[in-house]
Parts: sequence; C-alpha cells; structure tokens
Amino acid sequence: MFSHVYLKEIEEVFRTPIIQQTAFWSEVKGRLGVKSIAVNIRIRKSDFDPEAGPFEYIMADMLVLLQQVSEQYCYAYVPYGPEIDPGEELRGTFLEQVSEQMRSFLPANCIMIRYDLAWESFWANDPDCISEEGKWLGPPPVNSQEFRFNFGTELWNLKKAGSNILPSNTIFVNLKGDSSALLARMKPKTRYNIGLSLRRGVEVRMAGLEELALWYALYAETATRNNFYLHDIEYFRVVLTARANDTQSPADVLLLIAEHDNRPLAAMFLVISGNRATYLYGASSGESRQFMATYALQWKAMEIAQACSCHEYDMFGISPASDPSHPMYGLYRFKTGFGGEQYHGMGCWDYPLIEDVYLYFTSVEMKQQGYHLS
Repeated sequence: MFSHVYLKEIEEVFRTPIIQQTAFWSEVKGRLGVKSIAVNIRIRKSDFDPEAGPFEYIMADMLVLLQQVSEQYCYAYVPYGPEIDPGEELRGTFLEQVSEQMRSFLPANCIMIRYDLAWESFWANDPDCISEEGKWLGPPPVNSQEFRFNFGTELWNLKKAGSNILPSNTIFVNLKGDSSALLARMKPKTRYNIGLSLRRGVEVRMAGLEELALWYALYAETATRNNFYLHDIEYFRVVLTARANDTQSPADVLLLIAEHDNRPLAAMFLVISGNRATYLYGASSGESRQFMATYALQWKAMEIAQACSCHEYDMFGISPASDPSHPMYGLYRFKTGFGGEQYHGMGCWDYPLIEDVYLYFTSVEMKQQGYHLS
C-alpha cells in the first residue's frame, strides 16, 4: 500500500460529519490550551480499486491534537480519525505508514500516536463474538486483537490502549423520512414516552450563553449521580462560543433545555456537522421523572437535525451490549429505544514512538483509568 502524508492548514481541514475531526474542534481545543496540527493523506487509488489507473489518488486528512502528559512529554491524539478506511486487510499497514511518516511533524518528546478509531470493529459481525441470543460479546482478548491488526505490517507496533477516551460503541439513528417514519422506527415504549412528555406539558427551547449556569447545575448533578468525569464550566463556555465559520469544516452548537412550568428538567448540547447531528453532552434532574423530559428533549433535537438536512443522529455512547452490570447500561436502554443501529468501533490504538517512556506512561495510565470525553 502506498500513502503520502504532509502538513496542511487547520482552516483547510475537509468538511466531515465527525465533529472531533473538524477545524471547529481544533478551535475548541486551542482555546483550552491544546495545540493541534492537520495532515493530508494521499493514497493510491489502485490499492482500493484494481481498475484504477496508476496515477489516480484519493485525498483524505486528519486532525491531530498534541496532549501534554508532563512537562517533558506529550502524545499525539487523533480523535475518531483517520476517517478514511482502507478496508480491514489494509488497516494495519495503512496506520503504520501514516504513523512513520508523521514522526517528522511531531515534537521530539512525543511518546506515541493514539488513534481513537471510529472504524467498525473487526469483530462487530464476527459469529464467534455474537451469542445465540444475538448479543454482541465484544472483541477477543487483547493479544488476538493485536495479532489481527498488525498482520501484514513490517514493525508490528500497533498496541491496544488500556481504555478508550471517546465512546467506541454508539447508535446511529436514520433521520430520513418524515416525523411519522422516524417515530415508526422507534420502540413502542419510547414513542409512548415522547407523547406522554409532550402531553404533560414539557417544552424544549434553545438557550444562550447567559443560561450556561443552568446547564451546568444539571450537568454537575448528573455527573455526581452517575460518577463520571466532571468538566469545568469554562469547557462548555468554549464549546458553545467557539466558531470556525471561515474554515472548510465549521459546526453549529445548540444548547437545548427541556422544562415543565419553567422548571428545567433536562438539557443537552446538540452539534451539527456535515450531514450528522451529535448528542454530545446531556444532563437531567433526578426529580420529576414522571414528565419524561429526556424523551421530549431527544425528539426536539431530532426535529432540529432534520430541519438542518442531517441524515443521521449520533446518540454518542452506550454500553457494548445489553448488560445490566455495565455502568452505561442505563444509557443503552434509553438510547436503543429511539430505533437506531448499534455500531461498534475499534476504540483506542497506540503507535509508540519512544518505547521506554510509552511503557511507563501506559503502566501509570492503567492505575488511573477513568472514562471521560475529550
């Protein structure tokens, strides 16, 4: 396989439905103190298509964040990238070539490249990974995963990270068709709860920066209740106010609040990027659950997404399967009700650049594991 990697301007990052691969996301991270670079990837088309000519190429690109891990070292983090998938048999070779060529663009103290891969898992449809009841059992042991991914590479240097940063399991809801078609694809209980919420007077509205504190109060309550990573309010201020309208890959961010009698019960950040809408962050009150405000909130978000010509809605994060013991099982039950297709991604994979420091970093990381969104 032949690929060529070279630097490009952040403003020229291609338009994409993956919010974490946009110039907008670079702007968000930049305002939070994280540097980024962008690279073009030129791939020989004949590697994909045997009928292609010898001088035909496919162009792709990739946003790379430079994350500090200490005063001395950093690592290159690729959130949900690269977007282009060369096919299962070529994935390892492709990432090896891209990684080796990226070395010269990265700081000398960069210990690794961490790819948070959105590519569908090799094992998503593997019969050996699906139970008799049709439940996905997850990927095989790490050594088997690494053997499969590195097969065909020269250096066998791709390592499965100990944990994922962004969700590797999600649901994509098809937004094509009218409202009745969208409702018809949902589970009966979800349809009923949407109607119940609206009948009981829940209203959903857009909010501005002046109501960020209202959002944050709900968010902090939700984080405490579910024991997940708590971002500072400034993080959300940046996400809501960042703009990249003078670039090729802008995004629109909306703060939606669901209320009953002017009392906020649920809220979310909805992001529109390309033809995809993403439910990026959500929060809800532990009180007055009989109003089913989270159902009205999701329904309104989908209506807005349809009005913005989005084709799909990313529910952004569930447990891998229907497992009551999993900490994200509640999200699985809630989100699967909206009628989308489950998707199992590859998760985080590392390409070490400074081997000894990488081994030390990953050993420390394993002791401090925590799920958060980056």
